[in-house]
Amino acid sequence: MAHVKWECMYHIVFISKYRKKKLYGKTRKRIGEIFQELCRYKGIEILERHSMPDHVHMCLSFPPKYSIAMAIGYIKGKSAIKIHK
Repeated sequence: MAHVKWECMYHIVFISKYRKKKLYGKTRKRIGEIFQELCRYKGIEILERHSMPDHVHMCLSFPPKYSIAMAIGYIKGKSAIKIHK
């Protein structure tokens, strides 16, 4: 990675099951904090983030050593655990 320049940006949308409107109030703020914390662990940069009552839009930039499936799986899996605690 020392000799490589890269720019991998992805627009990701997380949607709740059946598009139920569950993301509001304290939960909405907490989800943003959880996403930032998890992305910081893996070196993923959040360029933009918008939370709506039933979905979250994110523009992410991460190194090519991570596949998009691995990065999204990590964020979704760990955030679900933290939200339910």
